[in-house]
Amino acid sequence: MRCYLGFDGGGTKTECVVVDRDGTLIGLGIGGPSNPLRSGFDAANVALTSAAEDALKSAGLHFHDVGGICAGLAGASQRNVVKRVLVFLVREFPRAVAHVTTDYEIALEAAVGAGPGVVLIAGTGSSAFGRNADGATARAGGYGPWIGDEGSAFEIGRRAVAAVARTRDNAALPTLLSEMIPSSLHCADWDELMQRIMKNPDEVFPALFPVVAQAAEIDDSAAKEILFTAAISLANLAMIVGRRLGMKEKEFPLVKCGGVFGHSRMLDSLVDSVLTSGAPRAKVSQLTTSPAMGAAKIAVRLAESPAAGAGSGV
Repeated sequence: MRCYLGFDGGGTKTECVVVDRDGTLIGLGIGGPSNPLRSGFDAANVALTSAAEDALKSAGLHFHDVGGICAGLAGASQRNVVKRVLVFLVREFPRAVAHVTTDYEIALEAAVGAGPGVVLIAGTGSSAFGRNADGATARAGGYGPWIGDEGSAFEIGRRAVAAVARTRDNAALPTLLSEMIPSSLHCADWDELMQRIMKNPDEVFPALFPVVAQAAEIDDSAAKEILFTAAISLANLAMIVGRRLGMKEKEFPLVKCGGVFGHSRMLDSLVDSVLTSGAPRAKVSQLTTSPAMGAAKIAVRLAESPAAGAGSGV
């Protein structure tokens, strides 16, 4: 049976779906993080392979059954990333038409297909991407933790630890975050937490987002301030894209996706409020289709096109 793979790879996990020629989901697999710029190419390749193996096994299929692949990866806006991942995929799946693109491209595909719209992504990282009715595209954010990723799970977690550090420096009374952060990560003390952060910040900071959300629900002032700032930053990314594409005053779908959304009532309501005030005709919603399914749709389309040939890029 000829099948097609769609990958959604980020800084926390990789999702792989298997679909048939009609785009029907027949298999699903999960692997580790596959953003090559954060995890390294070797770890990303392992994650892609593991997710594919799980997905194909669940579908009762094998690597030689794959006719098309689309991998949407965080970090794939850089051409050297595309080339290296593409070489790996072609080697692993020699019978397949392979394509590597960004995580925001596949999210937009899952959200609106070929039509106009904007996706606001907030997971380990953050970005916004859109396309207008004329087919022009624009992106904001997606520059990684050292330059951007405002409002991401990584940034929310980092700011929470920084808030605790300031409390310690000022010898102030411990806050909810001071108590909740070490225990949530099973750290015995502050020194152990610092060691884990220095060893692998991608493992620590994103995992603290649920802690901040919980603390905000209990009315912790530091947590509420962090989420308020995150919401403004995220909404601003989408607004930048809308303005650049001339869509601010037009009706268009504005779709939120990623692990940051749907877990904090405060953050979600603030983002929605800013988005609707800045783009009053936008139809704000949350993505209900996995971005990996968007990648799979691209894989089918490219593999079944008359000009199909292995070795595509962005």
